[in-house]
Amino acid sequence: MVFDPLSYMSRWGHKKVMLCHDPDTGLRAVIAIHSTALGPATGGTRMWPYESDHEAMLDALRLARGMTYKYAAAGVDLGGGKGVIIGDPRTDKTEALLRAYGRFVDSLRGEYITGEDVGTTLDDMEIIYAETDHVVTLPEHCGGAGDISPATALGAVMATKACAERVWGTPSLEGRRVALQGLGTVGSKALALLRAEGAEVVVSDLDEQKVDWARDAHGAAAVEPEEIYRQDVDIFAPYALGGIINDETIPQLRCRIIV
Repeated sequence: MVFDPLSYMSRWGHKKVMLCHDPDTGLRAVIAIHSTALGPATGGTRMWPYESDHEAMLDALRLARGMTYKYAAAGVDLGGGKGVIIGDPRTDKTEALLRAYGRFVDSLRGEYITGEDVGTTLDDMEIIYAETDHVVTLPEHCGGAGDISPATALGAVMATKACAERVWGTPSLEGRRVALQGLGTVGSKALALLRAEGAEVVVSDLDEQKVDWARDAHGAAAVEPEEIYRQDVDIFAPYALGGIINDETIPQLRCRIIV
C-alpha cells in the first residue's frame, strides 16, 4: 500500500509536517507536529539511515502523535512533535548539517521544541542551540539538565516494578526473567538497574560491542536481534527503536508484561 501522508494526518489528527532540505550541507529532514492543544509541540530529533523518505516521514508522524499522549498523560502542558534527520549519525553528521537543521526548527517560531533522541546527543543539541532557542535538552553549562538518560531508565524500571505488582502481587523483580531489546544510552542503564533488582536479563543489540559489554559487565545472556521476541520470559523490555510491537512480533512474544 502506498503511504499517503495527508490521509494519514487526517486519520490521526496531525496539524503539520515540514520537509527540510539544505543543499549546502546535504540535510534532509522531517519535522512533524501532531498537536499544540496543550502547548508547543515538543519531542526529540532522531537521526537514522531510513530506507526511504516515506519511512522517515511515517516515523516522524507516528512519534509526534505518541508525544502528544505522553505529555497529556503526564499532565504536562506541551503538545506532540518529532523531528527526524535522514542519515547515518556515525558518518553523515556534521556541525554544518546540525546548524542547518537548527535554522529550520527556528523558522517554526517556537511551535516546535526539539531535544535529543536516537542518533543525536547533548553535544548535538548544543550545536542546534546555536541557531535556535527552541531546544529542551541541553548540557548543564548551557542551562539544561544534562544527561537525562539515567532518569529515563529509572522511570522505566519503576514502571516495570509497578506492572510486576499488578500481575504478581509484588513489585520485586528478584528472579524475574527480562528480555531487553537495545543497549543504547537508556537501555544500558536500565540493564544495570534491572540486574541490581535481581532480575535475570537476556539482551540483544545490533552492536556486538554493546552485547559483549552487557555479558562482561552485568552477566547478561544474549541472543540475536531477531530472536529477542521469542524468549520465554516474564517481561519484554523494548529499549530500541519504536514500532516494534506489531502484527508480526506480537504472536512471537512469550511474556506477561511489556514495559
